[in-house]
Amino acid sequence: MISLLKKPLASADLSDQTLISWLRLSRSENIGPVSFLQLMSLYSSAESALDALPTWARRGGRSQALRICSVHEAEQELEALTKFGAELISLIDPRYPEILKNIHDPPPLLSIKGQSNLFSRQAVGIVGARNASLNGKKLAQSYARGLGEYGYAVVSGMARGIDTAAHEGSMSSGTIAVLAGGINHIYPPENKNLYEEIAEKGLVIAEAPFGTVPQASYFPRRNRLISGFGVGVVIVEAAIKSGSLITARFALEQGRDVFAVPGSPLDPRCHGTNQLIRQGATLVQSAQDIVQGLQNPFNQSYITQKTEDHSLSELTPEEFNRSLHRARQVILENLSFTPIQVDELIRECDFSHAVVMTVLLELELAGRLVRHSGHQVSLRGEI
Repeated sequence: MISLLKKPLASADLSDQTLISWLRLSRSENIGPVSFLQLMSLYSSAESALDALPTWARRGGRSQALRICSVHEAEQELEALTKFGAELISLIDPRYPEILKNIHDPPPLLSIKGQSNLFSRQAVGIVGARNASLNGKKLAQSYARGLGEYGYAVVSGMARGIDTAAHEGSMSSGTIAVLAGGINHIYPPENKNLYEEIAEKGLVIAEAPFGTVPQASYFPRRNRLISGFGVGVVIVEAAIKSGSLITARFALEQGRDVFAVPGSPLDPRCHGTNQLIRQGATLVQSAQDIVQGLQNPFNQSYITQKTEDHSLSELTPEEFNRSLHRARQVILENLSFTPIQVDELIRECDFSHAVVMTVLLELELAGRLVRHSGHQVSLRGEI
């Protein structure tokens, strides 16, 4: 998390005009959560950041105009959300969950529908196979119900199989559904009734703009939020190459506890969970096992993670500009289409953190850089 959250911007309700500016910046071309937060740490307002976008993109090597979300587009999205019965909350809204602010790339804006008071509850993620067995679904439902009895909300992705069972088991105690597309797109379609029940009794959340149709590439981003909302994540039935294991990886990167339910070695749906256990995940057979395995209280460990400072104050303006000029070529030479850790890039290039982050921001806004999970970056493939 960057210095934005340390500033006096702290928890506050945004005015309508400021919310429109945040929405415009968030929806402009090549802006992701990390670049949004970097820009907000460098400029006094989203309006100032919007004005600076073309300059940043040109410095990153972009020749064509950058698409910047208009006031009209932002107003249309807000109006559509309101008509749908949803609302938009910002990173500095008092309701925004503190635990989510401290992942590497928290969404600047979230669309929500339902009981926002669930944000104040400790939560545990439960995910697993879409083509789950009957026993797997029963277990997920039982764990969700048991966690509710211990006072936890349950977070999942409203997919078929394990996700659906987890939501059903926690419906009466507190369930949170994180969608891959816009908040108005129900996926899978057969979960329409489940969606409506969660929107009434629980909470539905989406990071993607209103109206966004979910695509395969959106699901990993959704998965990082499932793990990010919770103090731990439980995997019930997962193949070796599955979205559930991606969620487990995000959980580890975010410092969350990972739990796995063992299964038959003859069932491919259990190969992933068994592998997680071999790698150190906590084996669980009941909700009580999960609760006992959660080692750190919500209000201590998970909201005090290491922050990143993207300020430019470590060098004088003259020193910074000289370093920046040299760094652009060196960093481009060290980047490739294969993701690399930003920390490794900083060590290898021997430039300051602020200089490297500035060059990466320029490249991202120019459309030449892709950010990956685990604080990794790569050049965009088509370059």
